[in-house]
Amino acid sequence: MTAHARHRARMHPAGRRAGAIVIAATCAATPAAVAAETYPGRPVRLIVPYAPGGNADIVGRIVADGLGARLRQQVVVDNRPGGASIIGTGLAAKAPADGYTLLLVASTFAVNPSLAAKLPYDTLKDLTPISLVGQTPQVLLITPALPASNLKDLIALAKAKPNALNYGSTGVGSTANMAGALLNLMAGIALVHVPYKGTAQSLTDVIAGHLHVAIPSLTASIPHIRAGKLKALGLTGTKRSSQLPEVPTIAEAGVPGYQAVIWNGVLSPAGTPKAVLERVSRELAAAMRSPEASSRYGALGAETIGSTPEEFARFLRAEIEQYARVIQAGGLKAELAR
Repeated sequence: MTAHARHRARMHPAGRRAGAIVIAATCAATPAAVAAETYPGRPVRLIVPYAPGGNADIVGRIVADGLGARLRQQVVVDNRPGGASIIGTGLAAKAPADGYTLLLVASTFAVNPSLAAKLPYDTLKDLTPISLVGQTPQVLLITPALPASNLKDLIALAKAKPNALNYGSTGVGSTANMAGALLNLMAGIALVHVPYKGTAQSLTDVIAGHLHVAIPSLTASIPHIRAGKLKALGLTGTKRSSQLPEVPTIAEAGVPGYQAVIWNGVLSPAGTPKAVLERVSRELAAAMRSPEASSRYGALGAETIGSTPEEFARFLRAEIEQYARVIQAGGLKAELAR
């Protein structure tokens, strides 16, 4: 096309419209493209809505170290405990949706929508799943004084004497409470929930025979199991643990379909650019599958995953729905101290 023809095309209304469309499309694409190319240009904040030193905090630091190395930018852990993780989660939900604020959540995140009277955020609308980073089973333990050799024996005892056997947890809505309530629902039994201030105290009472059942994490249980102080009847996950290969899953042992794992995942405020979400998800998955992260996470009795946003979204919806049924069936109510 000659210069004169090009000039005429630009001056013609159709030509001007076409040019405007091209310019508008280019401008519209620029923010997302720039976000993907320049992210992250400064440190990223990872809100951990739990106190320092606990398992969630340890996981948060594993995530921060691994993701920071992959992004070549510092990822800073910001502990914001309180309100059964609601305080920190609400803070993250209201943060700018630019990829510079991420949120580490645990199983409680899926429990709170049904247990809390009111949340300062919409669980499914205000936060966007990025990746399920890992999960670990709990283990169903009983006192050696109880005449049960396996899970079927325990269920038979519980059915023979409804409300006579009890189980401990660290409070209403805790992972152990949800695991016990789910067992009650699926096995058709009525173990009585006894809340404790900490796992150690409940395990001490199971060992002494004051409490019949506990459902703690693997790391808290293994020393007592190996010492013969506690009987392990089943794992709450979908497969056996390499640390306790002789212990079946609860699903294997007599309650088909049972699953109540402790899990952790990463989310961001809704509206975060898709290109940034995909970048973080990709780098986080790679980080969690690294030998270093697998080793550090494995020390907690956990397994790294590193899922896609879509996989985590499906998992999260299923968890929320499952615990809604459990909470309704058990008539559970939140404790003010949580």
